[in-house]
Amino acid sequence: MKIVNDMVDIVIDEYIEKSTYEYLIKKINNEGTLQFSLIDPDPLRQSPIKAAKMAKYAEDAGTDAILIGGSTVFDQNFVDKTIQTIKSKVKVPIIIFPGGISNISQYADALFFMSLLNSSDPYSIVGQQALASYTIKSFNLEYISMAYLIIEPGGSAGWIGNAKLLPRKKPKLTAAYALAAEMFGFKIIYLEAGSGGERIPTEHIKTCSSVLNIPIIAGGGVDNKEDARSFVEAGADIIVMGTFIENHILKDNGNSLKEIIDEIKNTGKTHKKNYLIK
Repeated sequence: MKIVNDMVDIVIDEYIEKSTYEYLIKKINNEGTLQFSLIDPDPLRQSPIKAAKMAKYAEDAGTDAILIGGSTVFDQNFVDKTIQTIKSKVKVPIIIFPGGISNISQYADALFFMSLLNSSDPYSIVGQQALASYTIKSFNLEYISMAYLIIEPGGSAGWIGNAKLLPRKKPKLTAAYALAAEMFGFKIIYLEAGSGGERIPTEHIKTCSSVLNIPIIAGGGVDNKEDARSFVEAGADIIVMGTFIENHILKDNGNSLKEIIDEIKNTGKTHKKNYLIK
């Protein structure tokens, strides 16, 4: 009976008692690489019910968290309703990937408090974060500090964030920004080349991984098992998929996503991590 109780305690510790950030770090250390599914709370794309169906298929396929965010349309009430509907269907953490100050909800488990460090506009580096800080505090919403770096071509996120895009052929420059972010105290680095655009050159992930002691999220352009494997082998700790999910998950009930997640998990087993919880 004691063994059963101990197992229950472990589950409670992992999913309830600890913070979302601590849960993620422990999961990375145990499994090597995680996969997040990004869903855009845009009324022009899908209803909350459709978003929840996508999230459920993603969870069944093995996703480790649902990200809520995008870079174009946001309506506060619609974001809230989308998150609440998703939360009624899935058990994995729901994390806000904010595209602006209107993409904040008290119903999420956590929020990536992110700064676009290679923006030319102070508003994207710290301005909107300052404006959102009181709302986040009043919601008692867990925030995870994250440095956001956009590599060429940048897509909508790069254009909206007025990013000084990091050159695709200069991975050491990306690593320098990432290392500076770690020295500033950011807990996670997010690399992407623009939603739905070209993939990040794996050399950028590899170079960042060689100098950092904090996890790297890689997003954008993962469309098959080979893409995913190359990101894991380069050193990505979390792989985010959004466009693929939007295009495929409802067509095949998440089967193609499961194949990619299985590849991520199998490859990740050979890339054990030992990150500290900061």
